[in-house]
Amino acid sequence: MNTPPAPAGAPPTDGEPVRIGALAPLTPPGWTEAGHHLLAGIEVAVRDVNDAGGIVGRPLEVVVRDTAADPQRAAAAVEELARLGVAAVVGEYHSVVARTAAVRADALGLPFLCSSAVLDALTDGPTPWVARLAPPQSRGWRSYADFLLGAGHRRVAVAAAPSVYWTSGTRILRDHLAPRGGDVVALDASTLAPTDLCDALVDHGATALLLLVGHPEPAVSIVRAVRRDQRLAGLLMGAPAGQPEFASWAASLGDDGAGIPFLRYLPERLGPFGARVAAALHERLAEPPSFVAFEGYDTVTVLAEVLRSHGQDRARIAEAWPRVEVEGTRGPIRFGRTPGIGVWQGEGAPVQVVDRDPAEPARFRIRHTG
Repeated sequence: MNTPPAPAGAPPTDGEPVRIGALAPLTPPGWTEAGHHLLAGIEVAVRDVNDAGGIVGRPLEVVVRDTAADPQRAAAAVEELARLGVAAVVGEYHSVVARTAAVRADALGLPFLCSSAVLDALTDGPTPWVARLAPPQSRGWRSYADFLLGAGHRRVAVAAAPSVYWTSGTRILRDHLAPRGGDVVALDASTLAPTDLCDALVDHGATALLLLVGHPEPAVSIVRAVRRDQRLAGLLMGAPAGQPEFASWAASLGDDGAGIPFLRYLPERLGPFGARVAAALHERLAEPPSFVAFEGYDTVTVLAEVLRSHGQDRARIAEAWPRVEVEGTRGPIRFGRTPGIGVWQGEGAPVQVVDRDPAEPARFRIRHTG
């Protein structure tokens, strides 16, 4: 499905472009698949903005920088984009990278609208310069913990790699499960071989294992080891961070990768606007778009409206976050202050726990909404 032509009477886009920066992990060791979905959403949205007349008749232009999941590279990119005179920066997927970018943007007085990273502590304290579209980790992972409880899992193990993001996720799960009779056992995926991890799961009597590790490795090796261990035939495996959303998960694991619930941020059904964008993203990606692609699109939708209404002055953009009210692909978008979170936080994003149907791994099943 092609993007519809600009509305009748839309002003032509010419003159000096309005430039924004975009950060995404486009090369290893970054999660490049997520990065390309994020960038596809950003670029399709920029095209649609320009087809509709741009920013008060001026074309919107995006300057892309690859973070490669490297926080210092992201900080350097933010500094470069600030020097280039961009009005604002959008994007990034990896939470630890986004945190470094947000802290640097805050120090420079450069508006940053973070698309996908969910770490609650995106900055060291309150800032007017940074806003985030994705729901915070505490909201999504508490919803995931509710799913576990509803499915009868109170003895939960996490196989976690060393990371601020994984440590934060483990703490959220433990704090939410403990008052409800649940328990979380932490297993160090950086030191335990997959077969040793299986032994530890049996010893601890865990009924669920959450994979708080990178993909493809060690996630693929752990999934295969668990699937082949008859002692763990009834064990639920989960991947809250969303690895099974992407085609590479199914390509790596086949049927073994089905039935592993993960978090995604989509409504049960898209409205007409979301469906149109989904078709455009599918055409750009040559595969169904992930929730990350929609986050990229919605980020530009928000920023374009701010630029039209408030201009390119960086301070005025930052002042506009609490005044934003835009229709996104997944519903209305607005921002507010959330206790314990220093950035302007997007409100109302849908949260689902989803898995690939074991009977048809290309199809997703909604297991829980929250």
